[in-house]
Amino acid sequence: MSLMSAISRSKPKHRAADKVAELKQQLKDQQAQTVSAFGQLIGAADTIAILEADLVDVRAKRAEAEQVVVCLAADLDDRTEERDQALAEVGRLHTQLAPYLAADANAHAVTVPPAERDTSRFEDQATEPIKVTTLREALGIGPVVATQGSADPAHLPAA
Repeated sequence: MSLMSAISRSKPKHRAADKVAELKQQLKDQQAQTVSAFGQLIGAADTIAILEADLVDVRAKRAEAEQVVVCLAADLDDRTEERDQALAEVGRLHTQLAPYLAADANAHAVTVPPAERDTSRFEDQATEPIKVTTLREALGIGPVVATQGSADPAHLPAA
């Protein structure tokens, strides 16, 4: 056996160059991960800044809306009080005016004599009431009696 065949058949030894290449690859992977994480950090910071600006806007709009609600509530209370005063004034004036309204209605009452229908024309002739009766009364028919199949007068009820 030659020395070359013994070396090629033996287990490869750990070489420093392989370890350096492996460490360089790990360093590149970590740098790539760092760049990616840094990009995500920058994106998150931008998103946070946008959300904080939106939060400031929302808080300002909420404060404005609360102020509007307070103003509208005060205005509603004022209008309600004015309406109640106006209704009380209307009631008082109606009470004062009622005798005058009654006197005016009596003075200007519309009186019409009872109407009489002109029946001189043929189409306006008065009609007489319609007599409404049942068929039994109109035809003079008595009650129907069930004989139950018998023609014997003893079975027939007395009328």
